[in-house]
Amino acid sequence: MPSTSDGDDLTSARQVIVCAHPGRPEAMAVAGEVAGLLCGRGVGVVAPADQVDALLRHGGARVESVGEGDGPELVVVLGGDGTILRGADLARHFSVPLLGVNLGHVGFLAEAEREDIGRTVDHIVDREYTVEHRMALDVQVFLEGQQIATGWALNEATVEKGSRERMVELALEVDGRPLATWGCDGIILATPTGSTAYAFSTGGPVVWPDVEAILTIPISAHALFARPLLVGPTTRLAVELIPESPGPGVLWCDGRAVADLPFGARVEVARSEDPVRLARLTSSPFTDRLVRKFGLSVEGWRGAARAQQAEEGWV
Repeated sequence: MPSTSDGDDLTSARQVIVCAHPGRPEAMAVAGEVAGLLCGRGVGVVAPADQVDALLRHGGARVESVGEGDGPELVVVLGGDGTILRGADLARHFSVPLLGVNLGHVGFLAEAEREDIGRTVDHIVDREYTVEHRMALDVQVFLEGQQIATGWALNEATVEKGSRERMVELALEVDGRPLATWGCDGIILATPTGSTAYAFSTGGPVVWPDVEAILTIPISAHALFARPLLVGPTTRLAVELIPESPGPGVLWCDGRAVADLPFGARVEVARSEDPVRLARLTSSPFTDRLVRKFGLSVEGWRGAARAQQAEEGWV
């Protein structure tokens, strides 16, 4: 927890960004509630320009539009994983932690639930949270040697077919060497954080967040060698849309369309030097998060200590 000097007012000159999905009134209502609670505790609140009026209507006093000169200490995002991923842009821009409050379904990136709003505000005001760094990906797109687009991703970058009726022909390059070419629907390049998102739904493994690696998964590939691959964090990957591809492609980063990919386009992906900082309110292990979010059955588990007691005849 950040320290303060003796006599300092903990809430003096502090600023937090609060945001939600502007198209969802129920989410904006909860965000307004949080903004109002923070303002009531002496913490300044700023928000994206298109959300300020909605937050004010729902109880957020003195909410202003976030500007380049602001110095927020935290970004609080209320919504599902998609909204939290959008909020990660703000957190990364200001190099501050991101705290997600789940208003969606699974909410794997969220640290708190709707019913925990009061306690969550207490943690923010008292700075009672730790910060966990999560690996991100930098993405560059080239055509005939010229850079035509850039992007970044916390979960995954995907190169996918641009039209429903046609596949794409993609070549995967690892550290400057060709590995395979597939006729497929696309390929996912994911971080450990993204292993529980799109990569998971296509049959990829769950990777613990403290493992630094990049996961590659071809989507519906017409090939025998089309297994998920896990490569090291310093590996540089490239995906080329070969000129003979049946159709064009599209680059997506965390669900955002970044660029159309014409024939011959090249997408280069590498670990970003700027990680995403996630605020953690508890020290619960990733295993417990998996069990809770996916509703996994642990019935019958007794643990090592219980097993030892049973062996000794105590239970």
